[in-house]
Amino acid sequence: MNNFLGQLSSLVLRLGLLLAALIFLASLLFAAGLMLVLWLLRALWAKLTGKPVQPWTFKMHRSGLWQKAYGSAAPGSNRSKASMDVIDAEVTDVTDVTDVREKRP
Repeated sequence: MNNFLGQLSSLVLRLGLLLAALIFLASLLFAAGLMLVLWLLRALWAKLTGKPVQPWTFKMHRSGLWQKAYGSAAPGSNRSKASMDVIDAEVTDVTDVTDVREKRP
């Protein structure tokens, strides 16, 4: 009797997992079909109005994200342009190089 109940519960569990997988697959296929229908309706509308069919894209402004991430040291602090100016700099002559040996072939 224990063997029969074990096999029956195993069968029910497998059928439940199979049913869950089939429902998940059907939902993915439905979502893909819905996106296809929406794309085709959009393309049809573009053809009827004489406009080119534009692809669906995400427009991401990388410079804005960069400035948001690295723009300020502390959140909410505003750096003024005057603090970015160079106050003192020493000019050195880099044409006089003495520590490099010339290689000859």
